[in-house]
Amino acid sequence: MVEIVEASVDSPEAHALLADYFALRAEIFPGGGYRTVFPDPAAFEPPAGVFVIVRDDDGAPVGCGGIRRVPDGPAGVRYEVKHLYLSPATRGRGWGRMLLADLERRAREWGAAELVLDTHHTLEAAGGLYAASGFTQIEPYNDNPNATRWYAKTLA
Repeated sequence: MVEIVEASVDSPEAHALLADYFALRAEIFPGGGYRTVFPDPAAFEPPAGVFVIVRDDDGAPVGCGGIRRVPDGPAGVRYEVKHLYLSPATRGRGWGRMLLADLERRAREWGAAELVLDTHHTLEAAGGLYAASGFTQIEPYNDNPNATRWYAKTLA
């Protein structure tokens, strides 16, 4: 059975998944200018945030993602979805939707009024997932050089 478990963002499993994610992004990023930044572990410690790992039926780590508190927005308390990743071999199984829903649930439990995220327009499947999950495109809320699109979802 697929499961989602909390993990420290600097655990060996999380670090390996993030390294895979960053390598994949750098490989396909237009112009080759992808900037890799491993996340600050403190930003993903409850209640400031949480990082999770997706384990497949055999218990192997195959994906990850997290939420972290960012400055409040017009709707109130705001969390940001970060590093949503599933290994290419697992895609198309609905696990991305499951992972995003899990992170949304956790944000709601901490009183979030809004979830935000940034992405790149070349990640078409991710953009489709966000739109199907109720996110709408917004003006940039940060200066992430790897992003070309920003999304929000009101939770309250």
